[in-house]
Amino acid sequence: MFKGQFTYSIDNKGRISIPAKLRKHISPEANDTFVMTRGLSSCIDLYPMDEWLKIEEKLLQLNSFSESEARFLRMISQYASEDKMDSQARILIPQNLLEYAKIENEVLILGALRKIEVWNPKVFENYLNSSPESYEEIAAKVMASR
Repeated sequence: MFKGQFTYSIDNKGRISIPAKLRKHISPEANDTFVMTRGLSSCIDLYPMDEWLKIEEKLLQLNSFSESEARFLRMISQYASEDKMDSQARILIPQNLLEYAKIENEVLILGALRKIEVWNPKVFENYLNSSPESYEEIAAKVMASR
């Protein structure tokens, strides 16, 4: 499982390095390949290929005759892109995803268990600060039923 946070720079070609502490959790089945797509909160979601295949199985079960399900499928698919890590453990982030996440020079890379999230550090800080509830309140609400 991916966890932790790391601040890196993005190079002029749009590549980011996957931190070593996260790389060690990539399963051999992923073949060092990631699928990246639009996240839900102005970030980029990176899925190792084996985890993305699980997402695809769920997507295949959506009803294409349901307007909201068809819309979601189009939205997640139009941003989806695949890349294999190079010899320096970098992946190329497409320009449309960089623009969506407002990423320019610096990136915040977060381990989010089965996926990795890539954020503009300022956008992430604003995201955290915009919550009307405290960490403790959210934790109590979310974890109470588990």
